[in-house]
Amino acid sequence: MPKRSAGLLLFRQSATATEVLIAHPGGPFWARKDDGAWSIPKGEYGDDEDPLVAARREFVEELGLDVPAGEVIELGEVKQSGGKLVIAFAIEADLDITDSVSNTFEMEWPPKSGKMAAFPEVDRVAWFDLDTARIKLNKVQRDFLDRLVAASAE
Repeated sequence: MPKRSAGLLLFRQSATATEVLIAHPGGPFWARKDDGAWSIPKGEYGDDEDPLVAARREFVEELGLDVPAGEVIELGEVKQSGGKLVIAFAIEADLDITDSVSNTFEMEWPPKSGKMAAFPEVDRVAWFDLDTARIKLNKVQRDFLDRLVAASAE
């Protein structure tokens, strides 16, 4: 069974465009990567967990902020290049991200040094218009933007 992740894509309407909230992964492997490296806030969930519940939990863990109230829009699932399945939900909300603080993870760093170092799961979050988000997001997750646009047009 492939690993599965669930995430939330917040969106808001500015005066000129639709904007989405996405996250840049923390840690040394992502430090110098930008375009194509960002993701919706997401995390893995098990067979016994509801994906929306997992998406809400992971949003709080990765951003350190409560999930805003709002109607949930299902954006379906995509399969990332490593085989992981990602399901996404969207909520329209204008969230102040000034105080966003991610949880951390530990890993051996530098490699083979025997030393453990802590890194944030997410090192920054930002609001981007859809065109910029298409550049920043993981290639497969860009489908969620198209699905959001289609759902908003209904």
